[in-house]
Amino acid sequence: MNKETTIAIPADPNDPEDRDVSVAGLERAHMGRRFRILRHRLGMSQQEFANAFGIPVANLRQYELARHMPPPAVRAYLKVIEAEPEMVRRVMAG
Repeated sequence: MNKETTIAIPADPNDPEDRDVSVAGLERAHMGRRFRILRHRLGMSQQEFANAFGIPVANLRQYELARHMPPPAVRAYLKVIEAEPEMVRRVMAG
């Protein structure tokens, strides 16, 4: 199965602006939402989050817009930040 070509959500035939959503696109959207939800929970802007956790702001934007899937190491790092954001901030600051 090719996740880029397998359709998860077909376009609405009654909406000429709607597009199919691939399985990969859906996965990128869920990952982007995780970043956004965490960032909002921490009360941070994209720039603040990027600075605090060492993720380039341009990359963070691409993840949140579901344009790119973060590499596996960044996805693992996200889990650590979700679990212990204050500890990660202290480590990154020191």
